[in-house]
This record gives sequence, C-alpha cells and structure tokens, in this order.
Amino acid sequence: MNIENLIKLKNWVVIGDVSNEAKYANKILNKFKLKGYKVSGVHPKGGENIYTNLKDVPYTIDAIDLCINAKLGIEYLKEANELGIKNVLIQPGAESNEILTYCKENSINAIENCALIQLNNI
Repeated sequence: MNIENLIKLKNWVVIGDVSNEAKYANKILNKFKLKGYKVSGVHPKGGENIYTNLKDVPYTIDAIDLCINAKLGIEYLKEANELGIKNVLIQPGAESNEILTYCKENSINAIENCALIQLNNI
C-alpha cells in the first residue's frame, strides 16, 4: 500500500500528545476531523476523549498515525499488531530502526510521511 491509498482509509487513531495544542499530534488529529475521518487520540496519560490504549477505541481501526517518541511508539505498535492493525503512518521524528524492523518482521505496512501534508492534498 502506498501513501495515497493509506490516507484514503477512514478509521484512524493518532498516537501522541493530542491534547497539547502546540504539538503536531493535536494538529494532525484536528486535520483528520476537519477532513471527515473517524479519528481518536491515544496517549499514555489519557485525558478527555483520549484513550490510553488501542484496545479501548470503540471502532475498527484501519490505520494509526504514530506521532510519539519511538520508545513509546514501539509498545503501541506491538499492541496494534496484536489487534490486527496492519497500517501505520510514521511521522518525522517518530521513527526508529527498532520500529521499522518490527513493522517489517510483522507484515505491518509502515510508511514514513507527514499526515498534515497528505491531508492538505485531499
């Protein structure tokens, strides 16, 4: 799957500091909403309308947007794999060799790209 097909998937989760307006995760979450996607935020601290893990999200997740420190991101990818989520968009700065290797070894479609740029093209 390429980036054009990935961004067409409609049920997303943004993993990162989605409650902080200064962070890209927040901007990405809001852009997905603006474009009509079903999207939720996930962050270890939780918060209002923010889940702490993927299994609590009340809909089938087509793809995740990884916008969090790679040390935390790998744990969320392991959970995603257990749940059968096989599509991830990795934001600049959220990648690591460990994450990319894990995705390859577990047949997870991992694309390194910027959601904001892709969503602006829709």
